[in-house]
Amino acid sequence: MNCPHTAAAQADRSTGVIAIDPMVQDLDGETARLRDAGVLARIELLGVPAWTVTRHAEARQLLVDPRLVKDIDAWELWRTGVVTRAWPLIGMIDAGRSMFTVDGAEHRRLRTKTSQALTPRRLEAIRPAIEKFTDELLDNLDAARGEDGVVDLKAVFAQPLPMKVVGMLMGVDESQHPMLTRQYKAFFSMLTPQEERLRLLADLDVFYTGLVREKTAHPTDDLTSALILAEEGGEPLTEEEVVGNLKAMVAAGHETTIGLILNAVRALLSHPEQLAKVLSGEVGWDAVVEETLRWDTPTTHLLMRFATEDITVGDTVIRKGEGVVISYRAIGRDLEQHGGDADAFDITRPTRNRHMTFGHGPHICPGAALSRVEAGIALPALFGRFPGLRLAVPDEEITKLPVMTQNDMAAFPVLLG
Repeated sequence: MNCPHTAAAQADRSTGVIAIDPMVQDLDGETARLRDAGVLARIELLGVPAWTVTRHAEARQLLVDPRLVKDIDAWELWRTGVVTRAWPLIGMIDAGRSMFTVDGAEHRRLRTKTSQALTPRRLEAIRPAIEKFTDELLDNLDAARGEDGVVDLKAVFAQPLPMKVVGMLMGVDESQHPMLTRQYKAFFSMLTPQEERLRLLADLDVFYTGLVREKTAHPTDDLTSALILAEEGGEPLTEEEVVGNLKAMVAAGHETTIGLILNAVRALLSHPEQLAKVLSGEVGWDAVVEETLRWDTPTTHLLMRFATEDITVGDTVIRKGEGVVISYRAIGRDLEQHGGDADAFDITRPTRNRHMTFGHGPHICPGAALSRVEAGIALPALFGRFPGLRLAVPDEEITKLPVMTQNDMAAFPVLLG
């Protein structure tokens, strides 16, 4: 990335610029600072200035505003060469043509087949497979206990479950799951050198291109084949478009659910009185899922939309060409939306269904319902098998991975009881 005066000038337009910590040392503190900065906060992402929206109502408006687009060519810092492929976060924005990077009619064309594959009826049809995967992984969890009884809930259960599910949906052979898990982990980590990250992206393109060509020659009953055969508006998706959709869907389809499952377990273990209400049946598991999504969002910051003209939000103007980040964790703690106790985890919260952690508007996460189904199966099965589950270390020793966009843990050591 170049560092000309343009970036410095944009960062100096307002005081109190908040640098988003790539090492994620104090997520709660960062969330509070963003929220306290107002509806729009001026932030810096590894030297690159942007705006972020921190309030529910304004985010809801911006997410349906046609003047904010996903097209990276609308970003002034990209067009003028201030930001280049050397910027470590560029792969999350310039990720190839897919439903995640286009708007309007083209977005609808690219998204339709994915949405059709994740209808409520389709999700109910795959529920038995998710339950089977869950039971198998719980067996593995039991068998993986060390001599001290400790097992990593993330590595053995929460991580492989969503990869198994999304792999089944996409038609990815299970033998490839460990490779994909490693690739995506390294891609998101801020410790990965940018040259290596770009190689990872190229390797993923090669892998998914090979998968698409295999499914083109021998289609099967999976989402990859459905995308290849899609002819919305009489125009089939190109190979690049199918690859782009797959690459992003697998990433979003497993990373979000890992965070949801682990954050829910962590919240319940640190609030035993609420866990007791769930285990007794007083409160349903759906309430646990929704409150976790609000309180400890799997996605912290979603990158990025770009203003195609000046947009006024309150007394602040987002200038044409500037980037806007959606800070879902701060939005989930919005005091105006969720009340003065927004920082508290409360599964009896009456407004629990009014978060928007999976987004809003045309680009709302297409896998939201799938993630909810997986968590709704995994959590009761986990606590049903291991009702004495508890952390093996003090809660404050659980460390976050250095990932700026996902709320991810390095490990989650537990005792099964």
